[in-house]
Amino acid sequence: MASIKLHEIAHCYNAGKGAGVDYALKPLNQSWENGGAYALLGPSGCGKTTLLNIISGLLRPSEGRVLFDEKDITDLTTEQRNIAQVFQFPVVYDTLSVAKNLAFPLQNRGLANDVIERRVAEVLQMLGMQAKANLKARGLNADDKQKISLGRGLVRTDVEAILFDEPLTVIDPHLKWQLRTELKKIHQQFQHTMIYVTHDQTEALTFADKVIVMYEGAIVQIGTPEELFEQPKHTFVGKFIGSPGMNVLPCELRGSDIVVNGNKVALGRPVSVSREDSKGLELGIRPEYVKLSADCGIPVDITGVEDVGKRIVVRSKFHNSDVNIILREGEGIPGNPGLIFEPSKINLYQNSYLVGTV
Repeated sequence: MASIKLHEIAHCYNAGKGAGVDYALKPLNQSWENGGAYALLGPSGCGKTTLLNIISGLLRPSEGRVLFDEKDITDLTTEQRNIAQVFQFPVVYDTLSVAKNLAFPLQNRGLANDVIERRVAEVLQMLGMQAKANLKARGLNADDKQKISLGRGLVRTDVEAILFDEPLTVIDPHLKWQLRTELKKIHQQFQHTMIYVTHDQTEALTFADKVIVMYEGAIVQIGTPEELFEQPKHTFVGKFIGSPGMNVLPCELRGSDIVVNGNKVALGRPVSVSREDSKGLELGIRPEYVKLSADCGIPVDITGVEDVGKRIVVRSKFHNSDVNIILREGEGIPGNPGLIFEPSKINLYQNSYLVGTV
């Protein structure tokens, strides 16, 4: 296992083509602790796979250096970096059996047969594929082939890091939870440095100790699942995390209160923004922390109600903004409904970034 450090890393795919600098990955510094479980989370095109491929050696950065345990490995090949990588789509040898696919990386390193057999048996059990050990890969479905790819990434115990590039995309939804759970157990057992790329917030939040959220080629927040939910540092993070995501409403500052389209909302704490410099302010509040009250609060129009089992999501319209509310068990929608925000759960943003308190 290794700690990984990215020093002034950036990448531009059109470098040298005279089209100007257009960063797919904007300049950044980032450290990954030895034995940590991380997720790179963000929408397609935000730079997560570019960053992963720079770490693995499949891509050489336009700028900056990559260090494993403080050793500069920027110019080393993927093989020389001693990492394992699992890709979005299955990479298997169709003519080999499941067991031989798993054994291949170990045989390449000259391990003893008894060690190989023991490790392959462990991974087969981990993946629930003992009964298919001797079947040729070509006859298997996409789910099983991707499980083989996962197994080949996990079969070695001597790697510096294991990198996953959206490995569960082609897996049947019913198997995803099982495989995520197994990955978590494997990390706890072997303490590999693991970096997991995904656009699925559930995968990221259930797998990782820390989640790195990316947006437009930059890292906008690093934190635990709780930190990302309770205090998103950028409005994008607030909207991206959660189902539904955070409500974001334009607002103004008046003393210790904020005003949303003429309606005063108590913030309950002073913020480090002066009224003279309060342009671009927005209020952020999770649907979980919004209540509907009769004849008080900010008046809204109810536009839809979605019963999703143990909770009800209410869609509402206030002025030109959509506001989502999650009703608690037993709560109904009152007549003449108004919005009440829980003051301690309000986040204030300026130009999309979280404003601190004083």
